[in-house]
Amino acid sequence: MPAVLDIEQSLLLLELQPPFDKRDVQLARRRQAKVWHPDIAPPGKQFEHERHLKAINEAADQLERLAEGSRGGKVSRNAVKVSAAAARTARAEEGRRNYEAQQRERAHAEDRAANDPFAAQVPDHSVVHRYARCVAYPEWGVGSVTGIYFTGSGDDIQQWARVRFQVGVRTVPAGTLQFVDFSKPDAGADRVERFMTAAQHATLEGDHALAAQRLIYARDAEPDNVTVLRLLTLAFWQAGNLNAAGRSVRDWARAEGDRPAPHRFAARIYEDMGAIDLAADAAQRAVDRGNDDADAWERLGRLRLRLMDREAAIFALERARSLVPSVEGLLDLALAYHLAGDLGAELTACEQATLLDDESAAAWARYAHALARTDRVSDAIEACDLALRIAENDEVTELLARLRDELPRVLPAASA
Repeated sequence: MPAVLDIEQSLLLLELQPPFDKRDVQLARRRQAKVWHPDIAPPGKQFEHERHLKAINEAADQLERLAEGSRGGKVSRNAVKVSAAAARTARAEEGRRNYEAQQRERAHAEDRAANDPFAAQVPDHSVVHRYARCVAYPEWGVGSVTGIYFTGSGDDIQQWARVRFQVGVRTVPAGTLQFVDFSKPDAGADRVERFMTAAQHATLEGDHALAAQRLIYARDAEPDNVTVLRLLTLAFWQAGNLNAAGRSVRDWARAEGDRPAPHRFAARIYEDMGAIDLAADAAQRAVDRGNDDADAWERLGRLRLRLMDREAAIFALERARSLVPSVEGLLDLALAYHLAGDLGAELTACEQATLLDDESAAAWARYAHALARTDRVSDAIEACDLALRIAENDEVTELLARLRDELPRVLPAASA
């Protein structure tokens, strides 16, 4: 198959600037593949993304071959200019020949059908619209279409567009453009769809700050859209902007306050911010709206324990144990009972944790410390041995030495 694009078009397609080497081309290919992969395409745009990704790979292969054959493995800016000029001359020559052939065919058609003013020629219906948006990069805004061209032949023809945005000229598949009719207002739902799709692209690339920036546009279009508020909260949180995440989760809770999800996220965000009292209040609202969520009860108990509210912590952690017990929740419950002075309940919680996961070093260590405060010295030594067999622990090692010193010494029986 002949080359689809010349060097200049390949560089525009990969958003690459000369000079470049093979490594630069590989990085550009990966960057574009993350944006145009069919698996992350908007609904109905998978075919366009698939063809665009195919063209990206063909352009990258062409540039890699060129770099491998260049002196020093790097293609200079001057080499790109020379190649692009030759390609433009060849296209102009081919266009001139096609135009002359069309004129000759039209003259023959006029001779054959003098009464047919169009000479049986099919009109060209590929109207080029002036203003458009790119669905993959809606933050570019509205751009001016500077040219439409086609590549390939036969059944493998693809239509491309060069669009001048504020950030510069970009080459994109024509199918990814949304043409703008300024006589009609831009519907809020359309803006939400555009920016949510773009935010998903940014999230897949790991750029959570960019995803949050795009979702802000979607929120401005529909301030009460629950999906947008949820994604915006996650984006701010993953980007490390806790203050913005806290404001966003409050907006989400106002829009969907009867559900536990926004309050669960609020508890986690406030805890990361160090606002334990606010986190505990949010966790309380979460369990009020989702009474059967063991994780929510555990989080509430842990937060109440950090606020030294032992009774509320024990109540919440006991509720979590009755629903779905976990090792972490049982150890937190044991700590709460320890602070409350209830050694028996502490032992029960620790023992249940060891039964739930007999390979948990933390559970055996806590169980050993609890047993050490009783007269069950042999059981405490056995728990220490099990904890040290799983993982090394200086505190458990010290406890084991002290317990062995406390064992009663038995004199051997005198020989007859």
